[in-house]
Amino acid sequence: MECPLAKGTLAVWDDSDAALVQASREGHADAFGQLYQRYARMVHGILLAKVPGADVEDLVHDVFLRALPRLRDLREASRFGGWLAAIARNMANDYYRQPRVHIECNDDFANAEASATSTAQAEMRDAAEILDRIRSLSEAYRETLILRLVEGMTGPEIAAKTGLSPGSVRVNLHRGMQQLREKFGEPRPEKK
Repeated sequence: MECPLAKGTLAVWDDSDAALVQASREGHADAFGQLYQRYARMVHGILLAKVPGADVEDLVHDVFLRALPRLRDLREASRFGGWLAAIARNMANDYYRQPRVHIECNDDFANAEASATSTAQAEMRDAAEILDRIRSLSEAYRETLILRLVEGMTGPEIAAKTGLSPGSVRVNLHRGMQQLREKFGEPRPEKK
C-alpha cells in the first residue's frame, strides 16, 4: 500500500518497481533516483560487456536519461528492469554506429599513469585481460558473467533485474564459466 506523496519528496510504502515507475511518471524525482540506485549496476554490467570501459560511466547516465522521458511508453511498469536492459543494449549498439573523437593524452596523464605502483599496474593488466577474455565470449554468456563477476549480482538478482528466466541465467553462467576456464587453459571439470 502506498502512502500519500508529498510535493518534492517521496515516501513510498510499496517500493516495488511498478510503484516507483508510477511515482516517476507523476514527476517524483526521488522515485526515479531509487530506480537508478536499484538498476545502475545492471546497466553498468550490460554496457561493460559491450563497450570500452572508459565510456561506460557516461553511457550508464545516458541510458537513464533516455529512459526517463520514455517511462510513459512502458506498458507494464513491473517489467522496468527488462525494459531498461533493452535500452542499455540498444545504446551499446548505437555507440558503435556513431563516429568517435579520439583525444591525445598529454604528458601529465602519462606521468601519472607511470607513477602508479607496479602492483596496481599488474592488477589493472590482469583485470583488463580477464575482461577481454569475457568480452570474447558470446553475448549471452558475456553479459551474465559480467553481471555476476564484475557487478557482484547473484543469479536470481540477474534474472529479476534483466527479465531473463532464472534457468536461462543459470545455464548462461554455467556455460560461460566453462568457456572462460577453457580460455584460461583450465580443463573442464570431470562429470561425476
